Amino acid sequence: MVLPNQLTILRIVLTPVFLVLFLSDDPLLKQISLIVFIIAALTDWYDGWLARKFNYITDWGKFWDPLADKILTSAAFLGFVYVKIVPLWMVIIIIVRDFLITGLRAYADYKGHSFPTSYYAKVKTFVQLTFLYYLLIAYVGQNTLQIYIGHEKLFGILMNNTFIDVSMLIITLITFHSGVTYLYKSRHLIKNLFHHEN
Repeated sequence: MVLPNQLTILRIVLTPVFLVLFLSDDPLLKQISLIVFIIAALTDWYDGWLARKFNYITDWGKFWDPLADKILTSAAFLGFVYVKIVPLWMVIIIIVRDFLITGLRAYADYKGHSFPTSYYAKVKTFVQLTFLYYLLIAYVGQNTLQIYIGHEKLFGILMNNTFIDVSMLIITLITFHSGVTYLYKSRHLIKNLFHHEN
């Protein structure tokens, strides 16, 4: 198995490790969860770079690489649902959209059709990850006494419920709208894809 695919597997394996550490009551383990998440996210960038530079592009990688990304981000969002930072209904919309589009693209690739990722979708992913990094850093800092003590006002601002709720709503709307836009622009390709299937 080529190195990019090994990194994809590593990202999938690190996801439950991250989630268990993140949901731990031990502040140190929460800090380690942030490191694990960053390492997992970096494998996505690195395996993509390797695949393009050395042409390590495989059908297996085309299917599992984007799926591994969605597994990681979905786990992080669900973790924040569990600790009551973000609402479940928004996360459900994000997860359903991301897995629906990823599954559709993977099926299209399997059938020999090209469903390229749009610029809008890349912006959506960037916004999601930026927000997750922000929440992870702020939440871990808030739950680490050595960091939190003396900076209560700062973390009060960073973890402001209104700011987080509004940001999460905007991300949910962007995610949903990008999915609808993608399906609409690809409607003819999708119709042909399933028409051939029938």
